[in-house]
Amino acid sequence: MAQKKQIPLRLSEKLYNDIAAWAEADFRSVNGQIEYLLTECVKQRKKNGKYVSDEIDAPLDVDINDFTEN
Repeated sequence: MAQKKQIPLRLSEKLYNDIAAWAEADFRSVNGQIEYLLTECVKQRKKNGKYVSDEIDAPLDVDINDFTEN
């Protein structure tokens, strides 16, 4: 898998708490939950034809197991 890019992210406390609760319910870290949600949004956007890319049909380089904690 390619190197992951680190970015600063600012969230309201309420949004963070909501994502943290959702992550806990899905047995993920908060970071893993955010990455999972963003990945799913990009997939859906591509599926709906709203995302234009040279590699529009290429699968994302994502392994769902990267989002789960053991």
